Amino acid sequence: MKPSENLGLGILVSNPINKILNLMNYQSVNATTVHSFLPMVSVVVPIYNGELDLPALINCLSSQTYPKDRVEYLLVDNNSSDRTLTLIQEAAANSPITIKPLSENKIQSSYAARNTGIRAAQGEIIAFTDADCHPQPQWLELLIQPFVSTDVVIVAGEITALPGNTLLEQYAEMHQTLSQQHTLAHPFGAYGQTANLAIRRLGLEKAGLFRPYLTTGGDADICWRILQQNIGRLEFAPQAIVQHHHRTTLKEFQSQWRRYGRSNRYLHELHGIELMREVTLQECGYRLVRWLLKELPKDSVKAIAGTATAVNLFNSPISIFTARSRAIGQRDAKLPENAKIIEWL
Repeated sequence: MKPSENLGLGILVSNPINKILNLMNYQSVNATTVHSFLPMVSVVVPIYNGELDLPALINCLSSQTYPKDRVEYLLVDNNSSDRTLTLIQEAAANSPITIKPLSENKIQSSYAARNTGIRAAQGEIIAFTDADCHPQPQWLELLIQPFVSTDVVIVAGEITALPGNTLLEQYAEMHQTLSQQHTLAHPFGAYGQTANLAIRRLGLEKAGLFRPYLTTGGDADICWRILQQNIGRLEFAPQAIVQHHHRTTLKEFQSQWRRYGRSNRYLHELHGIELMREVTLQECGYRLVRWLLKELPKDSVKAIAGTATAVNLFNSPISIFTARSRAIGQRDAKLPENAKIIEWL
C-alpha cells in the first residue's frame, strides 16, 4: 500500500524537494556574499528530563562549524525532575561554546520554554532544535545561509533518522515520517518543525512568540502567523540536517500519532485547516482482511525471494494503526481556552 493511500494518513509518496524549492521561490545568491554573512545567532533548546540526551546534544553543538563567537546556545530546563539543570550549568562552565542555562518552571510546555529562550536571546536569528536531536556539524552554518536574502524570514532544515533496528523504526524511516517534506507541503501552508527551524527576530517581534499553553502544533501556528503577516518568505535548507530517533515502542508510537491528531484538531480551531476524515473500525477491519488475504501472501513470496523485508510485510497493519491513532487523537482533542494566548517580546 502506498503511503498516500494510508487511510488519510497524509504522507507523501515521492520526494517533493524540487517542488518545495519552487514553492519557496528559491533564489541563488553569490557564494562570496554567503560566506561573509555571519549574523549573531541564538540557538534555543527546550529540555525536559533530558539527562540522558544532554551529553550527545552538547557534543553536537560543540562540533558546529559556525563561528563560536557568533552563536550562543540557550538551553532551557522546563521543570525537569532529573539532573538536567545541573548538567546544563556544568556544561556552561566547562564548554568551549557559549551555553546559557535558563529555566522555565511556571508552564510545563516546550513552547513556553522556547519563549523563555527567545526573550533572553541576543541574536538576529533564532534557531531551534530539541534535546533528543543530533545536529550535524554544518547544521547551523547551512541553516543560516538563506537569511542572506533579506526577504527570507523562516528557514527549515531537514530532519533525518538516527539508525534504528526495530520494526517501528524501520517503518518510520521507510515513510520518512519526521522529514520536513511533509510539513513544507501542507495543503494549508508550508511550515517547519521546531526540531530544525530558524526564524528572523523581526518575524517574532511582529507576529508574536509561541502560544505558551499549546502542547502540540505550535510550530505550524507560529510559521503561519509570521507568513500571514507578509514579513517575508520561508526557505528550505535541505543540507542543514538534524538527526532524530524514531519511536521504538508501540506505546511511544501510538502517543506520537495521537499527538499528530490533536495537533490537527488544534490547528483546525486556530486556523481553520481541514480535519482528517474519521477512520472507522469497520474500515480498519476491511483493510486488515485485505492485507491478510491479498497483500501478505504476495509480499511473503517476495520476502522468500529476498526482495521484501519485515517492514514491507507489516506495512499495512502498521499504517492502519497510525491512521486510527491519529483519528482518535483528533476526535478526542479539545483546544484549551488558554492555548489561544500568544506571548510577545
